[in-house]
Amino acid sequence: MKQEIKYNTDNELKAKIEKWLEELSSERRYSPHTIDAYARDLSFFTEFFETPLSLKKLSRLDVKDFRAYISRRAAKHLSKSSLAREISTLRSFFRWLDKNDIVKNTAIDVINSPRQDKILPRSLDVSQAFELLNESPNFSKKSWTGLRDRAIFTLLYGCGLRISEALSLNFGDIEPNTQLLRITGKGNKTRLVPILSEVIDTITAYINECPYNFNQGDALFLGTRGERLSPRIIQRQMQKIRAYLGLPDNLTPHALRHSFATHLLAEGTDLRSIQELLGHASLTTTQRYTDVEIETLQKEYRKARLLDDK
Repeated sequence: MKQEIKYNTDNELKAKIEKWLEELSSERRYSPHTIDAYARDLSFFTEFFETPLSLKKLSRLDVKDFRAYISRRAAKHLSKSSLAREISTLRSFFRWLDKNDIVKNTAIDVINSPRQDKILPRSLDVSQAFELLNESPNFSKKSWTGLRDRAIFTLLYGCGLRISEALSLNFGDIEPNTQLLRITGKGNKTRLVPILSEVIDTITAYINECPYNFNQGDALFLGTRGERLSPRIIQRQMQKIRAYLGLPDNLTPHALRHSFATHLLAEGTDLRSIQELLGHASLTTTQRYTDVEIETLQKEYRKARLLDDK
C-alpha cells in the first residue's frame, strides 16, 4: 500500500500544488501514475526544509538551496532517471507558478539534470521477427489461443503498438474497408495507424476460431475464461518462444514495437512518420532508433570484414 502523500507547506502553497496537479490531469491528461510521481517528488522537496514552505519562501530560494536538495536526494542512491525526473518536476512546477503570476523564481533552471546513460531499444532482425510470428501459435494448449497469440504479436510488429494498446482493442475497432486503426495511447492521445491486410488476416483467423461470441465494443483479445486478456499471459508466451528460438533472455513483447520502428527506418522511412506511427510526443524519443540502425550497420560491417579475412 502506497504511503500517504504529505506536504511540509502552509495551506496556501498546498492548495497551489493541488491545483497544478489537477491541471496536469484534466488539461494535459497525464496518467494517474505520472501525477502520483510528481506529487511525491514535490512532497520530498518540501520535506527537505525544516519549517513549512510558503509561497514567499519559494520566491526566496536560491541555487544553493536547490543544489543542497539535489545532493541530499543523490545521496540516497536514486537512479539518474529518477533524479532527472525530480528536477523536471520542480522546473515544471516553478514555471507554472511563474506563468500564473504566483511566484517568480528561476533558480531551478540553473540546475542541470544528470546525464542519462544511453540505452538502445532492443530489437530483432527481420528473420527473427518472422520466425517468432510463425512459431507463436505453437506454444498454446488450444488452437484458438495460439491464433490469438499470433494475432497479438503480429499487431505489435506490424503496427508498432504497445502491448497495452493492443490488449485494449475492442471488437469493431478495426474496419477492414479503411485499413486504419484508431489507437488511444499514453495520455489518452489518439492516433491513426495503417493496418496491413496480413495483420487483419491473423485477427480474423483468431476471431473465427474463438469459442466466444463477439458484440460491438467487447474486448477483442480474450483469455480462456472469456475475460479481457492480461498482458502477463503474452509476456509468459514470449518467454517460452524466446527460449525455444534461443533469443536473449531480456526480450519482451515491447521488442516487436522497437523492431517495427527500426525496420521502417532501415527501409528509408523518415523519423517524423515513425514518430506519428508510434505515438511519441517528442521526436527525441524516436531518434533513439537512429542509434539502433547505426549499431546494426556496424555489426553487419564487422561480419563482412570477418568473412573477407577468411
